[in-house]
Amino acid sequence: DDRDAHSLHAYFLRRGDFNAPIVYEVDRSRDGGSFSSRRVVAIQHGHQIFHMSASFQKPETGLDHQLSAPIVSPPESLPDHMTALRKRLDSRPPERRRVWEGERPWEFRLVQPVPDQPQPADSVRHVWCRVTQRCPDDPMLHRCLLAYLSDFQLLETALLPHGVSHFDGRLTIASIDHAMWFHRPVRIDDWLLYVLASPSAS
Repeated sequence: DDRDAHSLHAYFLRRGDFNAPIVYEVDRSRDGGSFSSRRVVAIQHGHQIFHMSASFQKPETGLDHQLSAPIVSPPESLPDHMTALRKRLDSRPPERRRVWEGERPWEFRLVQPVPDQPQPADSVRHVWCRVTQRCPDDPMLHRCLLAYLSDFQLLETALLPHGVSHFDGRLTIASIDHAMWFHRPVRIDDWLLYVLASPSAS
């Protein structure tokens, strides 16, 4: 309770089933003077579907710096990405439409618009994101929601140099692993600029 999550390293092993319970096994690996470490395994239908290492730290002061944010268009001047995406769903198969048609409690505003027809582009994107409803003042909740939102837009960025879309029926793409570091407190219900870069893919 007295330590904030400061990093996580997760692996997605199998597809989860929305209709079945998940058992979480937590290994309390270490509780030191400032840091705590945990390992978590998620089990469903008798199989591991996910595992993660997470580290927690007592709040402490120390050296602090960060790069300046890039100068980009403000979110208020950009269209909502999901609204624009839904306009292009008519040509998609029903099973793919179903994933994108529902209302979601977050929004993304892309600084670089997605063209109707994919074409090769630089593998860097700037995306404004936030949860649309005001959230309680619970730092852990904001970190959890940020971790969830951070998994969006990554695969699309890696596809940019190749001029293909995640809607391309020839591709099978999925998140296999994910890592995060939380350097400072954050509010996920305020606009955050997500800078994504894919320097290499193979």
